[in-house]
Amino acid sequence: MAIQKGDLLYAGKAKSVFRTDREGIFLVEFRDDITAFDGGKKDVLAKKGSLNARVSAFLFSHLKECGIPTHFIEMIDERSMLVRSLDMIPLEVIVRNVAAGSMVRTYPIAEGTPLNPPVLVMDYKDDSRHDPMLNDDLILALKIVNADELARIKELAHSINRILFQFFESLDITLVDFKIEFGKADGQILLGDEISMDSMRLWDAGTGESLDKDVYRFSKGDVLAVYRRVAERICARE
Repeated sequence: MAIQKGDLLYAGKAKSVFRTDREGIFLVEFRDDITAFDGGKKDVLAKKGSLNARVSAFLFSHLKECGIPTHFIEMIDERSMLVRSLDMIPLEVIVRNVAAGSMVRTYPIAEGTPLNPPVLVMDYKDDSRHDPMLNDDLILALKIVNADELARIKELAHSINRILFQFFESLDITLVDFKIEFGKADGQILLGDEISMDSMRLWDAGTGESLDKDVYRFSKGDVLAVYRRVAERICARE
């Protein structure tokens, strides 16, 4: 699709969103920035953006083939994708299959405890408030979405988890947890943002080795090499 990159609409911690010359289509550029601890730790790693872009595009396409509506249209270069414009819902939806991270730090549960059924958590997306956790009543009271939309978000999150868990299991990778975001277009709720090593917690099924941004957060090794290994395993299915 021939398309012209327009003005910068939004710059996040690791992605930039641009307008295009096509109505209702944005360009998302994955940058080489990596951050942790609310931006307290920052670096730039060459090619990191292209690795995340490739994985995100692959997983969006896989989910779409499995019936999940997403904003993804196509990749136009190694780090840029075209997406459908969404009215983003200010919720971070976290699905947990194994206890880890903040769940272990906050609650009396041991790291590595399997969670069956998976635990679904929603946070209010607002850096100034440090993304506080919400329950259903608060989501409805704040009029973030209505009851039907909330039910649809939960349904999609659990469906996405089932699809991705099985996919990663086939790669001998445990999908420990992941964060996703949704938006609305023409009255429909679609999966937006990204799905990459930045937004998932992945463990090697055999060794328990971290295969995600925890390698960077906690200085466990060469995070770029880990991202490259994961991307190669995932995209070998292309």
